[in-house]
Amino acid sequence: MVDAGTTMADVMAVHRFDPEPLEGYLRERIPGFGAGMKVSQIQGGVSNPTLMIMAEGADGPQRYVLRKKPPGALLPSAHRVDREYRVMKALGQQGLPVPKMRLYCDDDSVVGTEFFVMDYLEGRVFRDARLPDQSPQERSAIYDSLNAVLAQLHLIEPEGAGLADYGPAGSYFERQIGRWTKQYRAAETDHLPAMEELMARLPSAIRGDDSVRIAHGDYRLENVMYHPTEPKIIAVLDWELSTLGHPLADIGYNALLWHLHDPTWGTLDGVDLAASGIPSEEEYVAAYCRRTGRDGIEGWHFYLAFAIFRLAAIAQGVYKRSQMGNVATDRVIENGTNTLAEQALEIFNHPRDI
Repeated sequence: MVDAGTTMADVMAVHRFDPEPLEGYLRERIPGFGAGMKVSQIQGGVSNPTLMIMAEGADGPQRYVLRKKPPGALLPSAHRVDREYRVMKALGQQGLPVPKMRLYCDDDSVVGTEFFVMDYLEGRVFRDARLPDQSPQERSAIYDSLNAVLAQLHLIEPEGAGLADYGPAGSYFERQIGRWTKQYRAAETDHLPAMEELMARLPSAIRGDDSVRIAHGDYRLENVMYHPTEPKIIAVLDWELSTLGHPLADIGYNALLWHLHDPTWGTLDGVDLAASGIPSEEEYVAAYCRRTGRDGIEGWHFYLAFAIFRLAAIAQGVYKRSQMGNVATDRVIENGTNTLAEQALEIFNHPRDI
Protein backbone atom coordinates (compact mmCIF):
# COMPACT_ATOMS: atom_id res chain seq x y z
CA MET A 1 0.00 0.00 0.00
CA VAL A 2 2.31 2.69 -1.31
CA ASP A 3 1.93 5.09 -4.21
CA ALA A 4 4.55 5.80 -6.79
CA GLY A 5 5.22 9.27 -5.37
CA THR A 6 5.89 8.06 -1.83
CA THR A 7 9.12 9.25 -0.24
CA MET A 8 11.15 6.63 1.60
CA ALA A 9 13.80 7.37 4.22
CA ASP A 10 15.74 5.80 7.04
CA VAL A 11 13.61 5.02 10.07
CA MET A 12 13.41 8.09 12.33
CA ALA A 13 15.38 7.78 15.57
CA VAL A 14 12.24 7.94 17.72
CA HIS A 15 10.75 4.94 15.85
CA ARG A 16 13.94 2.90 15.35
CA PHE A 17 14.20 -0.70 16.55
CA ASP A 18 16.44 -3.74 16.17
CA PRO A 19 15.21 -5.41 12.92
CA GLU A 20 16.48 -8.92 13.81
CA PRO A 21 13.56 -9.92 16.08
CA LEU A 22 11.10 -8.64 13.47
CA GLU A 23 12.74 -10.62 10.68
CA GLY A 24 12.53 -13.83 12.68
CA TYR A 25 8.93 -13.10 13.68
CA LEU A 26 7.82 -12.53 10.08
CA ARG A 27 9.71 -15.54 8.74
CA GLU A 28 7.83 -17.78 11.16
CA ARG A 29 4.41 -16.36 10.28
CA ILE A 30 4.41 -15.33 6.62
CA PRO A 31 4.84 -18.33 4.29
CA GLY A 32 7.85 -17.92 2.02
CA PHE A 33 9.11 -14.74 3.69
CA GLY A 34 12.49 -13.97 2.13
CA ALA A 35 15.98 -13.20 3.36
CA GLY A 36 17.95 -9.98 3.74
CA MET A 37 15.10 -7.95 5.21
CA LYS A 38 15.42 -4.18 4.98
CA VAL A 39 13.25 -1.58 6.72
CA SER A 40 12.62 2.02 5.67
CA GLN A 41 10.09 4.63 6.76
CA ILE A 42 7.30 5.92 4.55
CA GLN A 43 7.29 9.69 4.85
CA GLY A 44 4.12 11.69 5.43
CA GLY A 45 1.48 11.66 8.13
CA VAL A 46 1.91 12.40 11.81
CA SER A 47 0.00 9.54 13.44
CA ASN A 48 0.99 5.87 13.35
CA PRO A 49 4.47 5.30 11.86
CA THR A 50 4.31 3.35 8.59
CA LEU A 51 7.29 1.32 7.42
CA MET A 52 8.24 -0.54 4.24
CA ILE A 53 9.52 -4.09 4.74
CA MET A 54 11.56 -5.52 1.86
CA ALA A 55 13.07 -8.98 1.46
CA GLU A 56 14.36 -11.26 -1.27
CA GLY A 57 12.06 -14.24 -1.78
CA ALA A 58 12.47 -17.35 -3.89
CA ASP A 59 10.37 -15.76 -6.65
CA GLY A 60 11.88 -12.28 -6.44
CA PRO A 61 11.60 -9.12 -4.31
CA GLN A 62 8.93 -9.03 -1.62
CA ARG A 63 7.32 -5.92 -0.15
CA TYR A 64 5.07 -5.51 2.84
CA VAL A 65 3.88 -2.53 4.85
CA LEU A 66 4.15 -2.40 8.64
CA ARG A 67 2.07 0.06 10.65
CA LYS A 68 2.95 0.47 14.32
CA LYS A 69 1.84 2.41 17.36
CA PRO A 70 4.15 5.33 18.26
CA PRO A 71 6.30 4.96 21.38
CA GLY A 72 5.89 6.95 24.57
CA ALA A 73 2.93 8.53 26.33
CA LEU A 74 -0.17 8.68 24.10
CA LEU A 75 -3.61 10.25 24.36
CA PRO A 76 -6.40 7.95 25.61
CA SER A 77 -7.86 5.60 22.95
CA ALA A 78 -5.54 6.94 20.22
CA HIS A 79 -3.31 4.96 17.81
CA ARG A 80 -5.32 1.72 17.97
CA VAL A 81 -3.50 -0.29 15.32
CA ASP A 82 -5.30 -3.41 16.51
CA ARG A 83 -8.61 -1.87 15.43
CA GLU A 84 -7.17 -0.84 12.05
CA TYR A 85 -6.12 -4.41 11.43
CA ARG A 86 -9.42 -5.91 12.54
CA VAL A 87 -11.66 -3.60 10.51
CA MET A 88 -9.66 -3.92 7.29
CA LYS A 89 -9.54 -7.69 7.56
CA ALA A 90 -13.31 -7.87 8.12
CA LEU A 91 -14.29 -5.38 5.41
CA GLY A 92 -11.96 -6.97 2.87
CA GLN A 93 -14.01 -10.12 3.27
CA GLN A 94 -17.10 -8.03 2.42
CA GLY A 95 -15.62 -6.86 -0.88
CA LEU A 96 -14.54 -3.38 0.19
CA PRO A 97 -11.20 -2.42 -1.42
CA VAL A 98 -8.55 -2.66 1.33
CA PRO A 99 -5.03 -4.15 1.47
CA LYS A 100 -4.71 -7.83 2.40
CA MET A 101 -3.94 -8.17 6.12
CA ARG A 102 -1.06 -10.53 6.98
CA LEU A 103 -0.73 -10.44 10.77
CA TYR A 104 -1.18 -8.43 13.96
CA CYS A 105 1.29 -8.49 16.87
CA ASP A 106 0.71 -7.19 20.40
CA ASP A 107 4.13 -8.29 21.68
CA ASP A 108 6.08 -5.08 22.38
CA SER A 109 9.37 -6.98 22.40
CA VAL A 110 9.38 -7.35 18.59
CA VAL A 111 9.53 -3.69 17.46
CA GLY A 112 8.87 -1.82 20.70
CA THR A 113 5.13 -1.35 20.21
CA GLU A 114 2.21 -3.34 18.80
CA PHE A 115 1.96 -3.43 15.00
CA PHE A 116 0.37 -5.10 11.99
CA VAL A 117 1.63 -6.10 8.57
CA MET A 118 -0.29 -5.90 5.30
CA ASP A 119 0.45 -6.43 1.63
CA TYR A 120 2.13 -3.74 -0.41
CA LEU A 121 -0.05 -2.32 -3.17
CA GLU A 122 1.21 -0.14 -5.97
CA GLY A 123 -1.13 2.63 -7.01
CA ARG A 124 -1.75 6.35 -6.91
CA VAL A 125 -2.58 8.56 -3.93
CA PHE A 126 -3.75 12.03 -4.92
CA ARG A 127 -2.39 14.48 -2.36
CA ASP A 128 -3.78 17.56 -4.11
CA ALA A 129 -7.59 17.37 -4.15
CA ARG A 130 -7.66 19.75 -7.10
CA LEU A 131 -6.06 17.03 -9.29
CA PRO A 132 -4.08 19.46 -11.45
CA ASP A 133 -2.51 16.72 -13.59
CA GLN A 134 -5.79 15.03 -14.54
CA SER A 135 -8.27 15.72 -17.33
CA PRO A 136 -11.85 16.83 -16.51
CA GLN A 137 -13.10 13.33 -17.39
CA GLU A 138 -10.54 11.70 -15.09
CA ARG A 139 -11.32 14.12 -12.26
CA SER A 140 -15.01 13.31 -12.56
CA ALA A 141 -14.33 9.57 -12.44
CA ILE A 142 -11.89 9.89 -9.52
CA TYR A 143 -14.44 11.75 -7.41
CA ASP A 144 -17.21 9.39 -8.46
CA SER A 145 -15.16 6.42 -7.25
CA LEU A 146 -14.46 8.23 -3.96
CA ASN A 147 -18.21 8.71 -3.55
CA ALA A 148 -19.18 5.18 -4.59
CA VAL A 149 -16.75 3.45 -2.21
CA LEU A 150 -17.94 5.52 0.74
CA ALA A 151 -21.53 4.55 -0.09
CA GLN A 152 -20.41 0.90 -0.43
CA LEU A 153 -18.92 1.05 3.07
CA HIS A 154 -22.10 2.50 4.53
CA LEU A 155 -24.27 -0.20 2.95
CA ILE A 156 -22.36 -2.95 4.78
CA GLU A 157 -24.21 -4.21 7.86
CA PRO A 158 -21.76 -4.32 10.81
CA GLU A 159 -23.25 -7.57 12.13
CA GLY A 160 -22.85 -9.32 8.79
CA ALA A 161 -19.20 -8.24 8.67
CA GLY A 162 -18.49 -9.58 12.16
CA LEU A 163 -18.15 -6.05 13.51
CA ALA A 164 -21.28 -5.76 15.65
CA ASP A 165 -19.06 -5.19 18.70
CA TYR A 166 -16.63 -2.80 16.97
CA GLY A 167 -17.97 0.06 19.09
CA PRO A 168 -21.04 1.11 21.05
CA ALA A 169 -24.17 1.11 18.86
CA GLY A 170 -26.10 4.36 18.70
CA SER A 171 -25.67 7.82 20.24
CA TYR A 172 -22.64 8.30 18.01
CA PHE A 173 -22.53 12.09 18.02
CA GLU A 174 -23.03 12.32 21.79
CA ARG A 175 -20.16 9.89 22.28
CA GLN A 176 -17.92 11.56 19.73
CA ILE A 177 -18.45 15.08 21.03
CA GLY A 178 -17.67 13.79 24.51
CA ARG A 179 -14.62 11.88 23.31
CA TRP A 180 -13.10 14.75 21.37
CA THR A 181 -13.84 17.20 24.15
CA LYS A 182 -11.82 14.95 26.48
CA GLN A 183 -9.06 14.56 23.91
CA TYR A 184 -8.93 18.31 23.43
CA ARG A 185 -8.79 18.92 27.17
CA ALA A 186 -5.97 16.38 27.52
CA ALA A 187 -3.92 18.26 24.91
CA GLU A 188 -5.08 21.83 25.62
CA THR A 189 -2.39 24.50 25.52
CA ASP A 190 -4.41 27.74 25.23
CA HIS A 191 -7.91 28.97 26.02
CA LEU A 192 -9.83 29.10 22.70
CA PRO A 193 -13.30 30.71 22.94
CA ALA A 194 -14.50 29.14 19.66
CA MET A 195 -13.69 25.65 20.92
CA GLU A 196 -15.43 26.39 24.21
CA GLU A 197 -18.58 27.50 22.40
CA LEU A 198 -18.59 24.48 20.11
CA MET A 199 -18.21 22.08 23.01
CA ALA A 200 -21.11 23.80 24.77
CA ARG A 201 -23.51 24.04 21.81
CA LEU A 202 -22.93 21.04 19.53
CA PRO A 203 -24.62 18.47 21.84
CA SER A 204 -27.98 20.26 21.71
CA ALA A 205 -27.98 20.27 17.89
CA ILE A 206 -27.76 16.49 17.41
CA ARG A 207 -30.49 15.14 15.10
CA GLY A 208 -32.84 12.26 15.84
CA ASP A 209 -31.55 9.91 13.09
CA ASP A 210 -29.47 7.27 14.88
CA SER A 211 -28.23 5.13 11.98
CA VAL A 212 -25.40 2.72 12.78
CA ARG A 213 -22.76 1.70 10.24
CA ILE A 214 -18.98 1.41 10.11
CA ALA A 215 -17.70 4.99 10.12
CA HIS A 216 -14.20 5.33 8.66
CA GLY A 217 -13.53 8.55 10.53
CA ASP A 218 -10.94 10.02 8.14
CA TYR A 219 -12.38 9.37 4.69
CA ARG A 220 -10.86 11.75 2.15
CA LEU A 221 -9.00 11.68 -1.15
CA GLU A 222 -5.53 11.35 0.39
CA ASN A 223 -6.58 8.29 2.40
CA VAL A 224 -7.53 6.11 -0.55
CA MET A 225 -5.37 4.54 -3.23
CA TYR A 226 -6.28 4.44 -6.91
CA HIS A 227 -5.32 1.96 -9.59
CA PRO A 228 -1.97 2.86 -11.27
CA THR A 229 -3.67 3.84 -14.54
CA GLU A 230 -7.45 3.71 -13.98
CA PRO A 231 -9.59 6.18 -11.97
CA LYS A 232 -10.88 3.58 -9.51
CA ILE A 233 -10.07 2.97 -5.86
CA ILE A 234 -8.10 -0.18 -5.04
CA ALA A 235 -7.66 0.44 -1.30
CA VAL A 236 -9.14 2.51 1.51
CA LEU A 237 -6.39 3.31 4.03
CA ASP A 238 -5.90 4.84 7.50
CA TRP A 239 -8.68 3.27 9.57
CA GLU A 240 -7.31 4.45 12.92
CA LEU A 241 -10.43 6.52 13.73
CA SER A 242 -12.99 3.97 12.54
CA THR A 243 -15.77 2.72 14.80
CA LEU A 244 -19.45 1.87 14.81
CA GLY A 245 -20.86 5.25 14.01
CA HIS A 246 -23.17 7.42 12.00
CA PRO A 247 -22.66 7.41 8.22
CA LEU A 248 -23.43 11.13 7.94
CA ALA A 249 -20.33 11.87 10.01
CA ASP A 250 -18.22 10.41 7.18
CA ILE A 251 -19.94 12.25 4.35
CA GLY A 252 -19.82 15.50 6.32
CA TYR A 253 -16.10 15.06 6.90
CA ASN A 254 -15.54 14.06 3.26
CA ALA A 255 -17.31 17.23 2.12
CA LEU A 256 -14.87 19.47 4.00
CA LEU A 257 -12.93 19.60 0.72
CA TRP A 258 -15.40 22.28 -0.37
CA HIS A 259 -14.84 24.31 2.80
CA LEU A 260 -11.29 23.99 4.12
CA HIS A 261 -8.43 26.15 2.85
CA ASP A 262 -5.42 23.99 3.81
CA PRO A 263 -3.80 22.10 0.90
CA THR A 264 -2.05 19.75 3.35
CA TRP A 265 -5.45 18.34 4.39
CA GLY A 266 -7.24 18.92 1.09
CA THR A 267 -8.93 21.93 -0.45
CA LEU A 268 -10.69 22.92 -3.65
CA ASP A 269 -9.80 26.59 -3.34
CA GLY A 270 -9.31 28.25 -6.71
CA VAL A 271 -11.01 25.48 -8.72
CA ASP A 272 -13.57 26.33 -11.41
CA LEU A 273 -15.79 23.35 -10.62
CA ALA A 274 -17.92 23.65 -13.73
CA ALA A 275 -14.88 23.41 -16.02
CA SER A 276 -12.76 21.05 -13.90
CA GLY A 277 -14.93 17.95 -13.91
CA ILE A 278 -14.97 17.99 -10.09
CA PRO A 279 -18.55 17.94 -8.78
CA SER A 280 -19.95 20.68 -6.61
CA GLU A 281 -20.62 19.91 -2.95
CA GLU A 282 -24.35 19.64 -3.71
CA GLU A 283 -23.75 17.24 -6.62
CA TYR A 284 -21.38 15.09 -4.59
CA VAL A 285 -23.75 14.79 -1.63
CA ALA A 286 -26.71 14.12 -3.93
CA ALA A 287 -24.81 11.21 -5.54
CA TYR A 288 -24.06 9.77 -2.10
CA CYS A 289 -27.72 10.10 -1.10
CA ARG A 290 -28.86 8.30 -4.29
CA ARG A 291 -26.45 5.46 -3.63
CA THR A 292 -27.49 5.05 0.01
CA GLY A 293 -31.24 5.62 -0.43
CA ARG A 294 -31.51 9.02 1.27
CA ASP A 295 -33.77 11.84 0.10
CA GLY A 296 -31.36 14.48 1.37
CA ILE A 297 -29.65 15.56 4.58
CA GLU A 298 -31.42 17.80 7.05
CA GLY A 299 -29.18 19.95 9.22
CA TRP A 300 -26.19 19.64 6.92
CA HIS A 301 -24.43 22.50 8.75
CA PHE A 302 -24.28 20.39 11.93
CA TYR A 303 -22.40 17.55 10.20
CA LEU A 304 -19.90 19.98 8.67
CA ALA A 305 -19.38 21.84 11.95
CA PHE A 306 -18.99 18.60 13.87
CA ALA A 307 -16.40 17.36 11.35
CA ILE A 308 -14.32 20.53 11.65
CA PHE A 309 -14.65 20.53 15.45
CA ARG A 310 -13.29 17.00 15.55
CA LEU A 311 -10.48 17.97 13.18
CA ALA A 312 -9.65 20.88 15.48
CA ALA A 313 -9.42 18.53 18.48
CA ILE A 314 -7.17 16.19 16.48
CA ALA A 315 -4.99 19.13 15.43
CA GLN A 316 -4.60 20.11 19.07
CA GLY A 317 -3.48 16.59 19.93
CA VAL A 318 -0.95 16.54 17.08
CA TYR A 319 0.39 19.91 18.18
CA LYS A 320 0.76 18.77 21.79
CA ARG A 321 2.58 15.59 20.70
CA SER A 322 4.86 17.66 18.46
CA GLN A 323 5.83 19.72 21.48
CA MET A 324 6.69 16.44 23.22
CA GLY A 325 8.74 15.28 20.18
CA ASN A 326 6.50 12.31 19.47
CA VAL A 327 5.16 12.58 15.91
CA ALA A 328 5.91 10.51 12.81
CA THR A 329 7.40 13.42 10.88
CA ASP A 330 10.34 15.79 11.18
CA ARG A 331 8.49 18.82 9.79
CA VAL A 332 7.44 21.73 12.02
CA ILE A 333 3.84 21.38 13.25
CA GLU A 334 1.84 24.61 13.49
CA ASN A 335 -1.20 24.79 15.75
CA GLY A 336 -4.23 25.38 13.51
CA THR A 337 -6.82 24.52 16.14
CA ASN A 338 -8.20 28.01 16.61
CA THR A 339 -8.62 28.67 12.88
CA LEU A 340 -10.54 25.41 12.48
CA ALA A 341 -12.70 26.07 15.54
CA GLU A 342 -13.67 29.52 14.32
CA GLN A 343 -14.62 28.14 10.89
CA ALA A 344 -16.69 25.35 12.49
CA LEU A 345 -18.54 27.91 14.59
CA GLU A 346 -19.21 30.11 11.55
CA ILE A 347 -20.75 27.16 9.66
CA PHE A 348 -22.71 26.05 12.72
CA ASN A 349 -24.25 29.51 13.06
CA HIS A 350 -25.75 29.32 9.53
CA PRO A 351 -28.31 26.47 9.39
CA ARG A 352 -28.49 24.62 6.08
CA ASP A 353 -30.09 21.52 4.59
CA ILE A 354 -28.82 19.83 1.44
